[in-house]
Amino acid sequence: MNGLGGAMKFILSLLASATVWSAVAAAADLPPQWAYPANNSDYKPPADDGHLLRVPNSAAGYTWSQLRDRFSAPVWHPEDHPPLPEVVAIGRKPDVLACGFCHRADGPGGPENADLAGLPKTYIIQQMSDFKRGVRRTAAPGRLPPTLMMSLSKPVTDAEVEIAATYFAALQPRKRIKVVESDTVPKAYIAGLVWAAAESGEREPLGERILELPDDLIRFESRDPRSTFTAYVPVGSLEKGEALVTKGGPGKTVQCATCHGPDLKGLGPLPGIAGRSPSYVFRQLYDFGHGYRTGEWSPLMAQVVNNLDQNDMLAISAYLASLNP
Repeated sequence: MNGLGGAMKFILSLLASATVWSAVAAAADLPPQWAYPANNSDYKPPADDGHLLRVPNSAAGYTWSQLRDRFSAPVWHPEDHPPLPEVVAIGRKPDVLACGFCHRADGPGGPENADLAGLPKTYIIQQMSDFKRGVRRTAAPGRLPPTLMMSLSKPVTDAEVEIAATYFAALQPRKRIKVVESDTVPKAYIAGLVWAAAESGEREPLGERILELPDDLIRFESRDPRSTFTAYVPVGSLEKGEALVTKGGPGKTVQCATCHGPDLKGLGPLPGIAGRSPSYVFRQLYDFGHGYRTGEWSPLMAQVVNNLDQNDMLAISAYLASLNP
C-alpha cells in the first residue's frame, strides 16, 4: 500500500464501508474554549495614532487603520513570495475580502484560521466549495473566521478561487510554532481572536489544554507573516501524540501517514498536516468527529476520529505542530 495508488485504494475502501455516526456532541464533550476562544469584547486593540507601524527586517510601514482594512493585505516582506494576485491583495468590494488579509501575504494564517501555504490547489478549491454548500461548518458558530469564510464563499467567483488557490498552493510553508511541554503557562487572556500572555508575567496551571500564544502580540496583530508562536502542551503529550499519529494506538485510530503521506506533508489531493497550528488542527478533528464537516473525505475523517476523546485529539495536535511542515 505504498504511494498514492495504494493510499487511494485504502481511502476508498474506508469510504465504502462508512457507517452512520452521531453528529451531536454529549454535554461533557462541548467544544473547549482553549481551542474555540470567544470574542473578548473587553479587549481594546492598539489605537491608530497616525504613525506608521514597523516590523523587524522590513522597509514597509502601515498605520493601524491600514492594517485593519479587510480589503488590503499588508506586504511586509515582498522577497518571501511572488506578487499577490488581486483577489489575494485587495479582494473585490463589497463582499470578497482580500485573502491575504486574514491568511497573510504568503499564507501562514495564525491560530485563528488556516495555514494555506503549500496546500494542494484542488484541496483549497474543494474547501471553498464546502463552505459555499454549507457542508463545512464549525462547532462554535459565533467565531468570526469561519463566519467570514462562509459569508465570502457565496459572492466569490470560481475564477477568483482558482487564482487564489494556485497562488497559495505554490508557496512554501515555514516552521513558525515552538511546542513546549509544561505544567504551568503564562496567564493568558483573549486578545481579539487569539490567546495572548498577560503583561503581568504571572503563571497558571495548564491543565488539559493547549495554550498557543503569539511570541509578539503587536507583530501578530500587524499581520506580519513572519510572526512566531509558542504552543504550551501538557507533559507527555508529544509521546502520546506520536504513538497515535504513527501507530494508531490500540484500536483508537489509523496511522495518519496512510492518507497524508509518509512525511505527513500531503498526498495527492489531501493536505499536509505537519507543522500546523495545534489549535487549528484540534478544531478540525473535533468538527469532523461531531458532524460539522460533512464534505468530500469527511466520512473517512469521521471514522478516523470516532474513537478519539479530546485528550487524544490534543496529543495528536501537539505532536503534529512539533514537526517541520
